[in-house]
Amino acid sequence: MEEPIIQPEENKEPSFVKTTEGEEKKEDELSKCQRELSSALKERDEYLDGWKRAKAELINYKKDEVKRFEEVIKLSNEELIKALLLVLNSFDLGLASLEKEGLAQKGMYLIRSQLRDILKSYGLEEIAISAGQIFDPKIQEAVAEIESDQPSGTVIEEIEKGYLLNGRVIRPTRVKISK
Repeated sequence: MEEPIIQPEENKEPSFVKTTEGEEKKEDELSKCQRELSSALKERDEYLDGWKRAKAELINYKKDEVKRFEEVIKLSNEELIKALLLVLNSFDLGLASLEKEGLAQKGMYLIRSQLRDILKSYGLEEIAISAGQIFDPKIQEAVAEIESDQPSGTVIEEIEKGYLLNGRVIRPTRVKISK
């Protein structure tokens, strides 16, 4: 049922205006819609923030994977290079055993030089060690301790060369150190 609206007298302001039941329902629906809109906007913002975080994480993941893949590629030849180091050592031993200078010796030096150049182009570096250095277990392997007038832990002699592949030790230098 609708209640009648009281009309004010002509020159007088109304002290209050009664609303109808239909108008109250419209106001309730309007405030309900506003609450739903506010809730939907809040939910939208939460989803948008989550999506942005997920997108940033994916971008970071892709960057990390590219770096990891590049590292794998750099070190993928490690086993091949380790095997070739045995050949390089054999050349060094063969050259050390030759006593005369001749064509065979020059040929062996040339082959060794070519092999070293190829390995260097793939990121191989010799570890430089000299007698009198302090022993460094990160890049050296002690194969013997001998009595010496040098301080304890000093490199006395290099037994076998060590190598780095792209900055990573793939074979430590084998050395004799003082007791």
